[in-house]
Amino acid sequence: EQLHRHYKDRGFEVLGFPANDFGAQEPGTNDEIVEFCSASYGVDFPLFSKADVTGPGKQPLYEALTRTMPEKRGDTATMREGFKGYGITPTEDPEVLWNFEKFVIARDGTVAARFAPTTTPDDPELIAAIETELAK
Repeated sequence: EQLHRHYKDRGFEVLGFPANDFGAQEPGTNDEIVEFCSASYGVDFPLFSKADVTGPGKQPLYEALTRTMPEKRGDTATMREGFKGYGITPTEDPEVLWNFEKFVIARDGTVAARFAPTTTPDDPELIAAIETELAK
């Protein structure tokens, strides 16, 4: 939401794609997800219907995103190691690793960058990628 508010007047859009692929962390209905995100975080960017983002049933958008940009920027090793303590087997690259993985899409629709779930909205590398695309 922070990025959306900061950059929306420059043509930047945040798009939310809820998924229940990771530890069943998103069990709610689409309406419940929208209500929770709006009430808890003030989200006013578009939220799409919940869909698979990993595995054989993943939505075509995520198939294209992960195929086009298989490598993630940011720390995934720490997260992968942390999964072991919870008995979670992490996905293999190029699959989405966990919730809040980020893709920066250029104005022409190409994938400009991909960031690990641990990348925060104020991460300098993420901000630089966004700024670079907005300057084009």
